[in-house]
Amino acid sequence: MSLRKFTFAAALAFASVATAATTSNLEVPASTPVLGSDTVHGCYGSLGSLKLDSSPDFNSQGKCVGICKTKGHTVAATFSDQCYCGDTYPNSADLLDDSKCTEPCPGFDTQACGGLNAWTVYNTGLRVSVAEESSSSSSSTSSTSTSTSASTSTATGGAATQTSDSDSGSGSGTNTVGIVVGVVIAVLVIAGLAGGAFFWMRRKRNAEIEEEHRRNAAVNAFITGGKPGSSGGVSMSDARMDPVMNRRMSDGSIADNQDYSRRILRVTNA
Repeated sequence: MSLRKFTFAAALAFASVATAATTSNLEVPASTPVLGSDTVHGCYGSLGSLKLDSSPDFNSQGKCVGICKTKGHTVAATFSDQCYCGDTYPNSADLLDDSKCTEPCPGFDTQACGGLNAWTVYNTGLRVSVAEESSSSSSSTSSTSTSTSASTSTATGGAATQTSDSDSGSGSGTNTVGIVVGVVIAVLVIAGLAGGAFFWMRRKRNAEIEEEHRRNAAVNAFITGGKPGSSGGVSMSDARMDPVMNRRMSDGSIADNQDYSRRILRVTNA
């Protein structure tokens, strides 16, 4: 009975070790590219310039390479059910140990389709000589991390947009106030100039009227100044210079043609 228990436990342990060994060695070692055949190029910590093409059902090395090859791409990569295509390998500085690619392919679970922050990269067989990225892109993460970063960036972008809109609104309000103030000042200046022009013209007109009055008075004084009996431009008539008036004043007085040197006896009734 004890022997049976020992045998069963040993079998379980062996199965566990075998499973762990199989899981940790899902990634096929990189091999030299062969024209016309797809080969594994390695396990990478970045995608470089590779772009997500699709998420095919039952994704695997053969499935993803077939998609990229049909579209004329020389490089393919997998991460679980995601298939990436491009024309250059990621930078060699991002090359990881094969043990980092431990994610079984959905369509063929004995193959690795990437891992945690790792991608399995292939040569599609269209061309043997393929260039690699000139700079490292080790900052790339898994699709989940990428999605999270994208969401964060979007949220941040939204906040920035809102901030920009707020700033624009504030700037617009400030500009509006400035325009209103400018218009008010311009109106006041124009009103002041118009008022000044009006008073200047009025003063000039009054001065012209006064000058005209002075000229008229001088002319009148010149015209009437040489006549006798004129005073201040008003003609004053002297009665002594009028013969008719003199005759009227002599009427009823002592006759000038009588001789008053003789004595005349006048009889009065008692």
